[in-house]
Amino acid sequence: MVSLAFSSANLAATNQFRSSIPSSSSSNRLISCRVNYKDNGSLGTQMLTNEQKSMPNFLTMNQFEKTPMKKDENRLRIFSGTANPLLSEEIACYMGLDLGKIDIKRFADGEIYVQLRESVRGCDVYLVQPTCPPANENLMELLIMIDACRRASAKTITAVIPYFGYARADRKTQGRESIAAKLVANLITEAGADRVLACDLHSGQSMGYFDIPVDHVHGQPVILDYLASKTIKTDDLVVVSPDVGGVARARAFAKKLSDAPLAIVDKRRHGHNVAEVMNLIGDVKGKVAVMVDDMIDTAGTISKGAALLHHEGAREVYACSTHAVFSPPAIERLSSGLFQEVIITNTIPISEKNYFPQLTVLSVANLLGESIWRVHDDYPGGFEHFSGLGID
Repeated sequence: MVSLAFSSANLAATNQFRSSIPSSSSSNRLISCRVNYKDNGSLGTQMLTNEQKSMPNFLTMNQFEKTPMKKDENRLRIFSGTANPLLSEEIACYMGLDLGKIDIKRFADGEIYVQLRESVRGCDVYLVQPTCPPANENLMELLIMIDACRRASAKTITAVIPYFGYARADRKTQGRESIAAKLVANLITEAGADRVLACDLHSGQSMGYFDIPVDHVHGQPVILDYLASKTIKTDDLVVVSPDVGGVARARAFAKKLSDAPLAIVDKRRHGHNVAEVMNLIGDVKGKVAVMVDDMIDTAGTISKGAALLHHEGAREVYACSTHAVFSPPAIERLSSGLFQEVIITNTIPISEKNYFPQLTVLSVANLLGESIWRVHDDYPGGFEHFSGLGID
């Protein structure tokens, strides 16, 4: 232990030291003083001027060179998964932005690797990834993309899902069944998404499965604008729902087609992807029938409905759907001559082998791009340009 004892000589020296310190007005060169103790116990002082000042390296503040930083006024970032990159490119083109740089790889064992190649700190990130076939692969990829953005300190993360897989598993129809739509909603939420932007969910109740905001965009206006460009007389039109569950969708579609009449196909389903048409409710004789559904999977429901419409005297049959899943044997059924035209959108990418002469593919890129801008800008209203579409 070190003890310090001050004698009267030390105190006198201290007082003399205090009185000898000049004021700031007498000298502007003095900036500090150093006090130390000599070997004989006396107090020594040393005045340091600007020329003599010297600080230890560990007490000297680091001097960083200031580099000019360009302020990023646009804090919106769009990244694309591998499910539908062409649609993502069209969305970014409509918005006047470039797609964000991202690396998505698959290891030899099937695991997915995601790395963002640019900073998203403090940005509003939008991830475009439909969970179309292969549904499990694309869903897992979306979850990992969300996690990568969350760990990169993104301000908000919005999952833009043009086609929401597992949407048909939205309720229990038999005992001991799972509700996969709710499970997928939980996975997306727990992964770190702050919002979901979906297009034409199979049922509106799926929005309630999410514990985060869901913006539901309808793809019907894109199809309506296309039908309006065709030379079909309003008096000849009749909108047909391929099943009872789609009546509300078909009614809304018919209302926007100059309040066209409505017909309903009543069917009995004996198993998954197996449908049997029973009868038709409504008159289609001599009419141009427009069948409206949210998706076409194996095309069993819509093709049997078209056969019934021709049997009941329909002059032409059009099939309109937002999501073209096209599981086999959908192409054979749709190209068999039952339909004058099959009108779909590009929420799901269509491979070249699935194209046939009657197929028309419309783009929803402008619709989704405008939706992203409206959500990003907190715009509360609908889209008058898209036939009063709106966001639910």
